[in-house]
Amino acid sequence: NRNLIINGAMNIAQRGTSHTALGGTAGVYHLDRWRTSHTMTTGRYTATQDSSAPAGFTKSLKIDITTAEASLNAASAACILQILEGQDVQHLQKGTATAKSLTVSFWVKSTTTGTYILEVQDFDNSRILNKSYTISSANTWEKKTLTFAGDTTGAFDNDNQGSLLFNFYLAAGTNLTSGTLGSSWAATTNANRAVGQTNLFAADTNDFYLTGVQAEVGDYATDFEYKSFQDEYLSCCRYYYRLTNTGSGTVGWAGPVSAYGSSVNVAAIPLPVPMREQITALETSGTAGDYSIFEAGVTTCSGVPTLRTSVVDRPLTGFTDAPANVTAGRAGQLRMSNNAYLGYSAEL
Repeated sequence: NRNLIINGAMNIAQRGTSHTALGGTAGVYHLDRWRTSHTMTTGRYTATQDSSAPAGFTKSLKIDITTAEASLNAASAACILQILEGQDVQHLQKGTATAKSLTVSFWVKSTTTGTYILEVQDFDNSRILNKSYTISSANTWEKKTLTFAGDTTGAFDNDNQGSLLFNFYLAAGTNLTSGTLGSSWAATTNANRAVGQTNLFAADTNDFYLTGVQAEVGDYATDFEYKSFQDEYLSCCRYYYRLTNTGSGTVGWAGPVSAYGSSVNVAAIPLPVPMREQITALETSGTAGDYSIFEAGVTTCSGVPTLRTSVVDRPLTGFTDAPANVTAGRAGQLRMSNNAYLGYSAEL
């Protein structure tokens, strides 16, 4: 486990392989563990899992600009990011005299050549170190390697909250570029964070691809650490798990339920691994008609499923239907249509 990054080869995409009309002020997760953050005024983009990749890889994260913002507002910014838990980065020995350096390597391709910024951020102590790299040839896969010195100031919290963040900038307005790019760890100063950053949003024909991301202790990059699909998937499930229709038809069996009362069926959904923290929200798709309960017959739910308990494993999920069709204490099966899912999130 040399690589601190999860899903660095961009193989896992539980939320789907295409996310459109992104932009504005709200960040969003797309490929597992990868999120885009943005405060764009007019700029919009699509994030997809793409089959373009350098040798040794089969997938990449593609950012496709769909609406340009050629003249950036001062507050405009966009980046691809991943956040790591504090308890997973203690071996960096940050905040001690023996703090370890960190080397980040990755493959990148873009229509737009120029200077780009990768930022390493310490959430716990509000400290950053930013480095630039150059995309030299348009539409050509290039491998980049950046080494970040160890930081003897400010230890990471030893917990399951976000401590270490990686920001791959795509655009940045003057609020983030009007200072001097730092050459060493320092307290976060916004004006110094993305000095020299190329504006990927300059035209709606631009795009950016990223894959093979690896972060490891030391001054040198080693070969990418390949993990089995199962191992990578289970690592992702600590943060997000989506239960979908497991059948091959329009409706498939998705799990056992039991009648809890006159109109409520409940299911303790088994998760592949315990989640990072208690689940506090349930994502669903479609309408009540996409969910049904099979007992003596099939009864369509009268509402979309709801989360009834906040736990790290086996979240109790409720399904409502007509009182006349429920017999308390009896067991049945949950059925979901092809466009339905239950999404449990404990993201950072």
